[in-house]
Amino acid sequence: MDENIILIGFMAVGKGRTARTLAEQTGLCAVDTDDLIESMVKKKVRTLFAEQGEAAFRLLEQKIADWLEYHVHGTVVSTGGGFFTVNNIKRLGKIVYLHSTVEDIYNTLCQQPNAQKKIKKRPLLTDLEQAEQLFQERLPQYRQVADVEIVVTGKTSLEVADEIIHCLRT
Repeated sequence: MDENIILIGFMAVGKGRTARTLAEQTGLCAVDTDDLIESMVKKKVRTLFAEQGEAAFRLLEQKIADWLEYHVHGTVVSTGGGFFTVNNIKRLGKIVYLHSTVEDIYNTLCQQPNAQKKIKKRPLLTDLEQAEQLFQERLPQYRQVADVEIVVTGKTSLEVADEIIHCLRT
């Protein structure tokens, strides 16, 4: 497969975990846009947000999206929760929206090892009301740009990866 598979969705929905599993199942490579940004600026995303704000971060996401468009093919790309707003998203590959509710995302995070560390990494999830509001704002946009929507609630990353493979082949 020469086309990229771009995983979008709300924070902590499992895009990174799914990308790694999907890469294992397909033989493709997997990259994470937040990891690429951190490598580029040599700072953690949360530090970048704190020091320079969201606008600076979104500019870096666009820079990564431009690079992906011209230099990355046949790759599974996991993205940050707001990456879907880059202006060339549809030219990056097949867009797969991973869907779950904020409540289910939070409950899944709480059941994982190092749950508090994972929640701390995503400060917005400490205020579930604010997270729900952002999710509701983004939901129609996620669905608008997606080629495929996969409900991930209650599924393993292998089940999600298998469903993505099936959907993209049909």
